[in-house]
Amino acid sequence: MRATLRDVKVGGTTTVVKVHGEGALRRRIMDMGITKGVQIYVRKVAPLGDPIELTVRGYELSIRKADAEMIEVEI
Repeated sequence: MRATLRDVKVGGTTTVVKVHGEGALRRRIMDMGITKGVQIYVRKVAPLGDPIELTVRGYELSIRKADAEMIEVEI
């Protein structure tokens, strides 16, 4: 089973296995510091599930659910 960043519960920490997608979208995710092997802490999720607030490499970041589904993680 492939787990994505969207599957991680609030308060959970996980490690990135792979960033899916292609072209500018994949590049944008990687430019935000989300690369293979980096640890991500899920701080909170908006009431309707979009966006998801994360802590990555010591800074806070919000991403959309669609982007979170492209980030494969360890559970």
